[in-house]
Amino acid sequence: MLYEGSCHCGNIAFEVEGEFTEALDCNCSLCRRRGALLAFVPREKLVLRTPEEKLSTYTFNKHVIRHHFCANCGIAPFGEGVGPNGAAMAAINLRCIPAVDLGALTVTAYDGKAK
Repeated sequence: MLYEGSCHCGNIAFEVEGEFTEALDCNCSLCRRRGALLAFVPREKLVLRTPEEKLSTYTFNKHVIRHHFCANCGIAPFGEGVGPNGAAMAAINLRCIPAVDLGALTVTAYDGKAK
């Protein structure tokens, strides 16, 4: 299924293809503070619909995930990195996709704090 998502103000808009029935609730120092519910897709399944220059990026700890956010509204709709299999992946904040029924998701706690 193809979904449209964005930050709050719309400066960062994207389309992502996937079947979103599950999400991770990570407790790392960043995810805990921003409250994201994450789903992972191959990077090619994410298409940015706004100029890449609109993305602000933050990295921390091991600097392997590029956490993208909007400098205008502060919302972090997705991040990019490399999955365990070595392939490029995107971590989608499902809270930024209005068509996803958050209440229907199976949410799994992930101990990112320990990683």
